[in-house]
Amino acid sequence: MGGAGVHGMGWLALEAFDPAPVAVALTIGPDHRLVYTNLAYRAFVGDRPLGEPIGEAFGAAAKQDYGELFDRVLATGEPVTLVDAPVKPAGADAEAEERYFSFSLSRFTHERPGVLVVAVDVTEQVSAVGRADRATEEQRRSRRRLESLVWMNAQVVWMTDADGQVIESTGGWEHITGQSRKEFLGDGWMRALHPDDREPTTRSWDETRRQVRPWHYFYRVRTREGEYRHFEVRSAPVIEDGAVVEWIGTCFDVEEEWREGQRRELLARAAAAAAERTELTEMFAALAEVLVPELADGCGVHLLSDLGDRPAGAPITVQRVATAARRDLRQQPPAGEERFAPDSGFARALERRRPLQRTFPPGRPPADLLPGSTTAWLTESGATSVVLMPVAVDGAVAAVVTAARRGDRGPMSPDDIALLEQIFEHTNDALSGAVKFHRTQQVALALQHSLLAEPPEHRDLHIVARYTASPAGAEVGGDWYDSFVLPDGATVVAIGDVAGHDLAAAVDMSRLRNMLRVLTADRLAPPGEILRRLNSAMETVAPDATATCVLARVEEPEPGRWQFNYAVAGHPPPLLVTGDGDGRFLEEAANPLLGMPFGTYHSATEPLPPGSTLLLYTDGLVEHPGEHLDRGLDRLRRHACALAHQPLEHMCDALVADLPVTGTDDIAVIAVRTPDTAAPSTAPATTRPPG
Repeated sequence: MGGAGVHGMGWLALEAFDPAPVAVALTIGPDHRLVYTNLAYRAFVGDRPLGEPIGEAFGAAAKQDYGELFDRVLATGEPVTLVDAPVKPAGADAEAEERYFSFSLSRFTHERPGVLVVAVDVTEQVSAVGRADRATEEQRRSRRRLESLVWMNAQVVWMTDADGQVIESTGGWEHITGQSRKEFLGDGWMRALHPDDREPTTRSWDETRRQVRPWHYFYRVRTREGEYRHFEVRSAPVIEDGAVVEWIGTCFDVEEEWREGQRRELLARAAAAAAERTELTEMFAALAEVLVPELADGCGVHLLSDLGDRPAGAPITVQRVATAARRDLRQQPPAGEERFAPDSGFARALERRRPLQRTFPPGRPPADLLPGSTTAWLTESGATSVVLMPVAVDGAVAAVVTAARRGDRGPMSPDDIALLEQIFEHTNDALSGAVKFHRTQQVALALQHSLLAEPPEHRDLHIVARYTASPAGAEVGGDWYDSFVLPDGATVVAIGDVAGHDLAAAVDMSRLRNMLRVLTADRLAPPGEILRRLNSAMETVAPDATATCVLARVEEPEPGRWQFNYAVAGHPPPLLVTGDGDGRFLEEAANPLLGMPFGTYHSATEPLPPGSTLLLYTDGLVEHPGEHLDRGLDRLRRHACALAHQPLEHMCDALVADLPVTGTDDIAVIAVRTPDTAAPSTAPATTRPPG
């Protein structure tokens, strides 16, 4: 249809444009009558009658929207291009979709001038761009809504570039830390963190960025007032086209929540530490480890030796029983003793029974307030504050806790001190039981040591005794030794162990030891006979007690010739070690233990070569759980034989120190060494008891 119209007017044949993929149309004359359309044009806008002006062919809107352009091109000859121009064909209903074209209008002249229209339908491209623009705008709106919500609720909002360098903040960070904008940008914000938190924070932040995942972390921030407060930080990446373009994050001050969580955690840890231990010093040591480093950089616990029973006006003696310190600080030794005058600052602090805090220049603690060892440690570590807190148990001050901090941390706050008090109040029941047990232990140890007299000085024999109390609080009881010279010149050596590990065992030990002394001195009888009499007496004075014992007389029947007259009641056998290092156990005088119904106890006599050592010991030196006693005895024999040439004191010390003991039982040792030559003695010979 279009080609016929053109040919009839004698124009160049334009039928060649019919198969073109772009729309082509031609108008002529000042009223722009449509004289040609190709197939693509008709497909885009439909068939339009030729010979009509464009206003009639496409409707008044076309004339109104584009007629001026047609006029200008026809009049001036200058081409015009329209991009993404909307077109709605004439006659289309109101609901028809508007289409978009990119037009090129140029003057075309042959017989009559006209306007050549070349158009491309770009409706799909315009729709795609519109959808993308709408999506981008929606993302922008969502981000603005999110940012508004974050900025309304967070104390600090910050943004970084893709590399994690801070580029923007709301101003909250500057207000909290006192840093200027220039100081916190980049990674300058790290300088406001606690020194101990900087490296782990850097590691966590770097790892988060590598993995491109949200960040959730806690660190301590130094405020403009100089205190450190805990902050919770959260951050997430902003991703566009699959790549991180920036990070947005928030910071919240969670100091109060953190303190409450710490309070619950420390109270729980303290309760568990106290519940797992029964011995007082171990309990205080465990509690000191709970305090460091959460509340203090260093901590010491001093036990009052009299545990509250000190007479008024008397000096105060304290025993250091536990210490703890940060890993980068030297720890004080866990044991030591200090004395204070009754009018010292330390004594006044005890009378107040309230925590006392002192701040001071680095390394210059107060002089008369703290134990000397604590003062030295505070000076060395550069501490700037310390809290001295009396610990009352059952109404009496039982211990004093010192908790120190260095200058980079600041002194304890009132909340910190209150938590320190709560920890020891929370464990009061456990401490009460431990204090009572400690009192019992101290009484028992005092009783034991009062009965463990020094061996007698002898002109020829060398006698050495050693006693080691069990480090466990429950293991105080019945191990004892004794030695004295009888009127007939014989030297008595004895060792024993009363069943039980408490104050009652120590009392029974005292009774039996005193009875044995009386019976031995009253009648110069063989050791077996004396043990028989002691066993009979126990039915009356200690009917519920059982005990083991070795009783012996070291005699010199002829000058320079020594012998060992002994009896054993249920006790490990004596060990005889000769001067040349041979050793064997003496087992010829074994009898049942004391406290059992038994009528006869027999004795045996063993010659003692010159320079030989006779060793009596309690089972704590040889017994091990799950191990046959013979192995422990053989271990003792071999070690003692190896020490045969050592001085007797060194031999006894080495046996106690070197043998693998359990650490749960007392150890008592008494050893006798004969002269190393058989030279005639000027001392009168002892008489051997009858029988």
